Amino acid sequence: MNHTIVHFEIPADNPKKLKRFYESVFGWKIERSLGPVEYWSINTVPVDERGRPTEIGVNGGMIKRQHPEHELTSYILVESVDEYSKKIKDAGGKIIAPKTAVPSIGYWALFADPDGNMLAIWEENKGAR
Repeated sequence: MNHTIVHFEIPADNPKKLKRFYESVFGWKIERSLGPVEYWSINTVPVDERGRPTEIGVNGGMIKRQHPEHELTSYILVESVDEYSKKIKDAGGKIIAPKTAVPSIGYWALFADPDGNMLAIWEENKGAR
């Protein structure tokens, strides 16, 4: 598996204002997603019917800022969030937010590397609950 960055997430104090900024500056397509959490999908490149990029690039999302220190997060594709959470801890990292399901899409966990940089791991899994 190619352990590459597959998604990014931008925290926003005012998502509608930030949407206008990124659309006007970069021409990104940004749309509010359905669901209980205020989340906006960002397409920096076109996607196919499954939502996968059809050109080289990474798409992402925008979420309402959760706390003052909430920073941009990059998501790294892994085979198993459980397996890689253990590898991260064994290598000196720290799990900040444990495995969390995005129903019918996959699982994620937030971690800090030994220098305190925050990233996330992402496991695609249609059976996620």
